Amino acid sequence: MTQHFLKPHNYTPYFSDYMDIKLHFIVIFALLIQACAMPINEIPTPTTLPETFSQSGELERQEHWWLAFNDLQLNQLIDLALSNNFSLLSAYNRLEQAQAVAKKTSADLIPSISAAFTGRQNYSDNTDNSQFSLGLNASYEVDLWGRIRANKNASNLDVRIAQENLNTAAISLSAEVAIAWYRLIEQRSQLALLKQQIKTNEDNVAIVTARFAGGQATAADVFQQRQTLQARIGDQTNVIATIKTLEYQLAILTGKTPRMLVLPEQAQLPDLPVQPQTGLPSELIQRRPDLRTAYFNVQAADQRTAAAIADRFPKLSLSANIDTTAPNLQSLFNNWIATLAGNLILPIIDGGRRVAEVDRNRAVAAEALNNYATALQQAIQEIEDALIQEQQQQQLIISLDKQHQLSEQATLQIRLRYMYGAIDFLRVLTIQITQQSLERSQILAKRQLLEYRIQLYRALAGSWKSNTLDINKENTDA
Repeated sequence: MTQHFLKPHNYTPYFSDYMDIKLHFIVIFALLIQACAMPINEIPTPTTLPETFSQSGELERQEHWWLAFNDLQLNQLIDLALSNNFSLLSAYNRLEQAQAVAKKTSADLIPSISAAFTGRQNYSDNTDNSQFSLGLNASYEVDLWGRIRANKNASNLDVRIAQENLNTAAISLSAEVAIAWYRLIEQRSQLALLKQQIKTNEDNVAIVTARFAGGQATAADVFQQRQTLQARIGDQTNVIATIKTLEYQLAILTGKTPRMLVLPEQAQLPDLPVQPQTGLPSELIQRRPDLRTAYFNVQAADQRTAAAIADRFPKLSLSANIDTTAPNLQSLFNNWIATLAGNLILPIIDGGRRVAEVDRNRAVAAEALNNYATALQQAIQEIEDALIQEQQQQQLIISLDKQHQLSEQATLQIRLRYMYGAIDFLRVLTIQITQQSLERSQILAKRQLLEYRIQLYRALAGSWKSNTLDINKENTDA
């Protein structure tokens, strides 16, 4: 029910009267807000984690994991990408949006106050009437059941989710740059090797052709050696195309337009750094931003479920109005009327809309919990995959090195026997192709080993800190 409090026309309000009213409201609001505080529940781990990983290195993990490669050019490329990559800047913009939404949602806990002032002047032959009015309106919804505060908590969790998404994007970006850079170096090494192999094959074509002219080789031998030469030339064209593609990819990753990024002619892959400590699986929840994102998603869904439940209960709104009118500004505050009102809204029949909204939010919360469990399991799998792949890749490299040594010995023996006419040219050609293929496989295997290590760093997340991002804020405001 609306109550009206009227003051005599000649009553002049004093500051102490306003302070008494104000203090009463402050006490009431403070008590109500404290009573309606909504706790953010801790979420237990929804799946069983192993106590340890299958392997662990000795090197302490670094925030900037790529420094372990001791590659100055890689460091510069990643710094450039973290400053200028437009996808990362977009993730930063999404963080700003979440912060603005959280600020907007928090405003619902604060009373809304507005003021209106009007002035009117009427002219006639004998009179000159003036009329001034001033109004001050305040409204506030009392958060009896914690609905507003639960929405506020959910919005604040959305900010944390956006922050962790930004961190995840930064880690992924650094890994993508490293992978593209070492693939580029590998292709450059392949190109240098192919040029050597093409030169060797050209020499072999000349030798076989001379032997054919002397009746010591057949036309088929010449054709086979020429075909091998053309195969290496074809491989060279593919490698050149791949090099350009990787250069363009690095340009995009670092925020440049293709052909606008100048890269040094580095063609030597670095040695594999010492393996980092993997730590405990339980520590991943604190290290990996994607796991923190999944965790905060569960908490946010839980808060929105609480808000949906509270929406089924009555809502209490308070309002206060002060209006005054006078023929002149001097007497404007001498004649005023104040109104205090309370409005209680109780939902009775809504066709089950609010109940359905509660059920929907509960399903969303259950989905978020299952996604969190899946993310935990996938995180463990990614680390174990990288560990076993790196271990087996090292064994493969050892095997390739031994194969190459044996191939060199076999090549020498087969060439000698061919020169003396003991075997046909097909054996020479076969061992030559095998050796050249092994040389290319060695380079590929070394690059793949580095890539498995990068995937391990990415899976461990490197204890990333968000304040290490060197975001170029001017780009986001442009």
